[in-house]
Amino acid sequence: MKRMRANKAFTLVEILIVVVILGILAAIVVPQFTNAANDARGGNLSSQLRTLQNQIELYSAQNNGAYPDLSADWDDMTAGNFVKDAPSNPAWPTAATRTSVSSGAAGTGSATSAWFFQTTENRIYASYYNEPWRAGVTPGVTLTATD
Repeated sequence: MKRMRANKAFTLVEILIVVVILGILAAIVVPQFTNAANDARGGNLSSQLRTLQNQIELYSAQNNGAYPDLSADWDDMTAGNFVKDAPSNPAWPTAATRTSVSSGAAGTGSATSAWFFQTTENRIYASYYNEPWRAGVTPGVTLTATD
């Protein structure tokens, strides 16, 4: 007597259903990873701002109330070991200028510098863009992180 073997393969319909389900799951999950990266940049920036503001206040306390001259660079802060290196703004779209700093009596951000030091309040701000991570987009400065 000859026994017949049962086919134990998946049908084309079963495979298509699995592929469709995986596609739907991928469409739901992928945007979450994009938001997570942007949220991480925002958290990093917020943390850096708090640390920088604390170090600026420490500089002032150790220099008889004088604040650092951040009009063009971070030399006052790095020379006194208040910061190890010039901080890098992760939200700034141009890698070559992520450590650039400017200062002035008014404003909370800069279109040309990644960091802005307001001399009237002696407060550091980070300039950032609304969509700096999208390739080919050159938006203007729209927001500043202050805390």
